[in-house]
Amino acid sequence: QVQLVESGGGLVQPGGSLRLSCVTSGFTFNWYAMTWSRGKERELVAAIGRAGDTTIYADSVKGRFTISRDNAKNTVYLEMNNLKPEDTAVYYCKASDPSTRTTYWGQGTQVTVSS
Repeated sequence: QVQLVESGGGLVQPGGSLRLSCVTSGFTFNWYAMTWSRGKERELVAAIGRAGDTTIYADSVKGRFTISRDNAKNTVYLEMNNLKPEDTAVYYCKASDPSTRTTYWGQGTQVTVSS
């Protein structure tokens, strides 16, 4: 059974930090690129390649967010610094294998940035 379980969300003041985690199981983690998206339209926030050596970021989060992965722990992370109110959203973890067009989504974790 495939599972992607996000955690680490919460309420934080502007300028604060959070670290999101997405623990996965049920598929071969290091075969999949991993992505963090947010909001109803699943806006791309950050993505990381299978080996962890390639990353991309939305312009709105460059320099503030860092995506990383630990293939030994089947986990992807999103370190978020200098958070802004416009970062408020539900954040989703996604695993994708373009060669098979297979995609798995987590249930999301709420991030709220407010004073």
